[in-house]
Amino acid sequence: MSDAPWIRHYGNVPPTLDYPADTVYDVLRKAAEGHHDRCAYEFMGSKTSYSELMSDIDMVASSLVAMGVGKGDRVVICLPNTPQAVTMFYAVSKVGAAAVMVHPLSSKKEIEFYINDSGSEVAVTMDRFCGSFDGLENTTTLKKLVVVDVSEGLNLFFKMAYKFNSRNIPKISMKPHMISWKDMMSMGFGNAERADTTAEDVAVILYTGGTTGPSKGVLLTNLNFNATAMQTYVMGQYEINEKDAMLGVLPMFHGFGLCIGMHMTLTHAARLILVPTFVPDAYAKLIKKKRPTFIAGVPTLFELMIRNKHLKNADLSFLRGVFVGGDTLTVDLKRKVDTFLKDCGSSSTIREGYGLTECVTASCLTPIDEYRTGSIGIPFSDTFYKVVSIGTWDEVPYGTDGEICISGPSVMLGYNNQPEETANILKRHADGRVWLHTGDAGMMDEEGFIYFKQRIKRMIISSGYNIYPSQIENILDSHPLVQCSCVIGIPDDIRVQSVKAFIVLKGDVNGDENTKQLINRYCAEHIARYAIPSKIEFIDELPKTSVGKVAYTELEKLEMSGKGLSPTEQVGVP
Repeated sequence: MSDAPWIRHYGNVPPTLDYPADTVYDVLRKAAEGHHDRCAYEFMGSKTSYSELMSDIDMVASSLVAMGVGKGDRVVICLPNTPQAVTMFYAVSKVGAAAVMVHPLSSKKEIEFYINDSGSEVAVTMDRFCGSFDGLENTTTLKKLVVVDVSEGLNLFFKMAYKFNSRNIPKISMKPHMISWKDMMSMGFGNAERADTTAEDVAVILYTGGTTGPSKGVLLTNLNFNATAMQTYVMGQYEINEKDAMLGVLPMFHGFGLCIGMHMTLTHAARLILVPTFVPDAYAKLIKKKRPTFIAGVPTLFELMIRNKHLKNADLSFLRGVFVGGDTLTVDLKRKVDTFLKDCGSSSTIREGYGLTECVTASCLTPIDEYRTGSIGIPFSDTFYKVVSIGTWDEVPYGTDGEICISGPSVMLGYNNQPEETANILKRHADGRVWLHTGDAGMMDEEGFIYFKQRIKRMIISSGYNIYPSQIENILDSHPLVQCSCVIGIPDDIRVQSVKAFIVLKGDVNGDENTKQLINRYCAEHIARYAIPSKIEFIDELPKTSVGKVAYTELEKLEMSGKGLSPTEQVGVP
């Protein structure tokens, strides 16, 4: 069952690929050859060619060497989707260091942890986020902080607009360990030699969100990143050319945005449109203005996209590929997005991928020409899936729920400084392969299609029955009065746990007792009796994580605290 029955379904996708023994920098450099004048990225009205990008990377690499950064070191990159983030990422690779990608809105305590855990001596951040680094030169390994002013390099109009929007941000006071990006760029001399690094060396450290425990640094190699970019491109089944562009709104501190949004795009010599912040109206207008051929996002992004007034009856015929990941795509939302795309003239449908940070990002994808209801797709080339009985290594029959396990070239090296946690998730089975135990429940059908059910730790056990919240959410979201929902388990004296549903209603729907009764009757018709929500609470918005996932843990915490959620006091809503 861990063989590859899906390959016959996908004749144009080879079962195996030839991966380069290169770094992420090497792969970009080779992609740029022959495309020097082609636009690599756009940012706030400015365009940068591949030749200019490689020149900037070389300059930053030389500056890193001048600051003492070399093979095996770690550099914190705490930036939104800006040119400096792109340049620094590949420059770090060129000198043989590893990029530690950090959310710019992380708390000071979180950043302190990331710096110390990774042992980073150099960090780069924007001027407006410097406050989160204040004093960390005394409590961490940090020795040098590079400060970015993103207005540098913008045309006059965008520079004035940026300065106006930043007028209330306090000016920073430069300390001895701080240096501006502009001054750093002048530190280097000559062209820094490429470090003697290999595909097996660590290229990136991404920190897990810590939703099920302490945050962990995921060690990802050059091979992990390059393989994922190649696999996604091949499975995508699109021939990318100079006219193609990816709208890069997914944040680079997340594997999806960093590898698929940026690395896959640039290493296939396409154009990346950098979007530093997701604002629904601005994003909608950007789609119409820039006419990208590819967009990718989390389900929340597409929910907001199809509701946006600026995209109503818009011409989206230019969209060739639409991808979703990072969270569960409900059957109802897929139907809505596909209908929206068709009505707007696009021949594409939304394609769902599945993966986790421990294998960079996606490791399977919905085929371009076949969709099965509820399926997250079929595995990438060289990637094997199997489903085992939870808590064991015993493979279960097709169509049986269990824990999803993954083996392939994208699987991480391990967790930084956490050998026990690494041993808990990476296990060498009797077949000789190292398998990543995902902690996700799901199943595989006889033709290799994968079905994600739920995080195992999120599973609700009521009166001995296993209940998957995502399945209940799927049903609730299909009700004509419901915009979206989130289901959690709550303590129950008799059943141990029972089901509670938090529901966001559509438009001006009144969240009164009559509405609640209508939804209860709908649940009785479509949900097994043991899984019907015992409580329903209407709220204005669901709390979200930093990457747009529904933060069900926040709902669990508030429910346990007895405070509950009020419509006017939402937690974690961006």
